[in-house]
Amino acid sequence: MSEHDTATHEHPICPVWLAGMLESPLRKALHKPEKLLAGLVEPGMTALDIGCGPGYFSLGMARLVGPQGRVIAVDVQEDMLARVRAHAKKEGLLERISLHRCSPTRIGLAETVDFALAFWMVHEVPDRQAFLGEVYHLLKPDGRLLVVEPKIHVNKFNFEETLKVAVAAGFTDLGERKVAISRAMLLGRK
Repeated sequence: MSEHDTATHEHPICPVWLAGMLESPLRKALHKPEKLLAGLVEPGMTALDIGCGPGYFSLGMARLVGPQGRVIAVDVQEDMLARVRAHAKKEGLLERISLHRCSPTRIGLAETVDFALAFWMVHEVPDRQAFLGEVYHLLKPDGRLLVVEPKIHVNKFNFEETLKVAVAAGFTDLGERKVAISRAMLLGRK
C-alpha cells in the first residue's frame, strides 16, 4: 500500500473494497448522475470529478459533456482509477475521460475546468481550506462547484463550516440543491 492509498485516522478515505457500495442499485435509484447534474454539466464542457471513486459520476458526466467535452476523474487511489478506466471502456466513454491520480493533499492539475463535483468526499480531506482554495483556482471565471456530503457522516454544523471555508476561499453561495440522504450546495467562482 502506498502513501496515496492511506489516510490518517481523522480523515479516512473510502477503501477500494467498498467501491461496490458506491455503485449499488440503491445508489442508482437515489443518485442518478444525469438527473442530479442536469443544467450543471453541458455538452462541450470540461468537468472535474474529485474523489471519483469507481467513476459512478464520471461516467454520467461523460455522457452529459458529449463527444466534444471532457471529464477529468481524480482520485488518490490507483485501484479506483483502474475501475473508472474499466467502466469507461465497457461503456465506450474512455475517450472522454482523463484519469488523474492526486496526492492526499493536492489535486495537482494545471488546467481549468467549467464544473467540479465533490460528491461525498470533502469530509475525507485533511485540509478543507487548502482543498477549496485549489478547487477555486481550477475553475474558469464562471465555473461552479457542487459540494455534496452524506448526512450520516457530516452533520449540519460541519457542513456549514465547510461552506464558510468555501466562501473564505472566494466562492459565492448559489443555493442549496436537493440530493437524497445528503447535504448539498452549489458554489460559484466570484
